[in-house]
Amino acid sequence: MKAIFLDRDGVINRDPGFGDYIKSWAEFEFLPGSIDAIKKLNEHGYEIFVISNQAGVGRGLYSQEALNEITKNMLKEIESQGGKIRSVSYCTHQPDAGCDCRKPNTGMIKRATKGLDIDLKNTYFIGDSRLDIGAGKNMGCRTILLLTGKEDPAGARDWPHKPDFIKKDLKEAVEWVLKHARK
Repeated sequence: MKAIFLDRDGVINRDPGFGDYIKSWAEFEFLPGSIDAIKKLNEHGYEIFVISNQAGVGRGLYSQEALNEITKNMLKEIESQGGKIRSVSYCTHQPDAGCDCRKPNTGMIKRATKGLDIDLKNTYFIGDSRLDIGAGKNMGCRTILLLTGKEDPAGARDWPHKPDFIKKDLKEAVEWVLKHARK
């Protein structure tokens, strides 16, 4: 099975900025080209898994019900435009909880893909933070850092895990993946 792992905020939708969270569907705004990029991956046989830290739930800033509503509406909108997400996984724990799921740990990825035959060496984790790159690398995936402004790519050389590739946005990353995919 061909798979792609995507972070959510800053990849599919606008990131609200450091330390803030998307707390309701009204705050959720798709990034230009993100739904088309997902649809294009689907058309080329990729299964899409969203893997996202959402510590705002654990911090009490918004409820699990609000997160569920955001997810339901996101999936509905993507599907209405011809795209499909196979699964969405969230770590809602606080950063210091010591869980196995918070990126850069791999618990969410392992649970989302349990029992599936995925060639991880030819799978990409696309995200906009060092945590996304770390999770992808820790899982044995190739990684693409998106330049959404969350991270300074010049600082990536000091990260414990360096991105394999750096692209402007999801649209550019998907075009690159499809052009360079190993047959």
